[in-house]
Amino acid sequence: MTDINSIGLQKTSAEQLAEKLNELLANYQIFYMNVRGYHWNVKGQDFFQLHEKFEEFYDDLLTKVDEVAERILTLGYTPVHAYSDYVKLSRISEDKNVSDGAACVQGVVKGFQTIIELQREMLTLSEDAGDEGTADQAGQYIREQEKTIWMLNAYLGR
Repeated sequence: MTDINSIGLQKTSAEQLAEKLNELLANYQIFYMNVRGYHWNVKGQDFFQLHEKFEEFYDDLLTKVDEVAERILTLGYTPVHAYSDYVKLSRISEDKNVSDGAACVQGVVKGFQTIIELQREMLTLSEDAGDEGTADQAGQYIREQEKTIWMLNAYLGR
């Protein structure tokens, strides 16, 4: 029996990566639902602009949910898929009944900050394991989301 999985990674490293990716997946799912809520419930002068922007964000988050789950499968493991598991694993809390535009944007910033923190942890693990695929995925996400945070902070006047 070999200690190498089907894509050439140590099985113990792949298992650690899959666990961290499942944590990331849970955070993406909770964050996705928070952003859907902002989209549905935002009120105020910037309604049209924010409503459209939040839709753009949640569409992108849904794509990333799928890509993270597929990476877990590529490593040879099963993505968590129950909402109760997401709530247990997520560092991001459910954000309920938020309708103020600025508060919604602050929620998005906070969510992206948490996601980036997790992806940096993922990046370190994947580099240590020699997993260029996961490292590349995390790096691309981080670069994109850092720019988004900059833009949202500019919107908030920070």
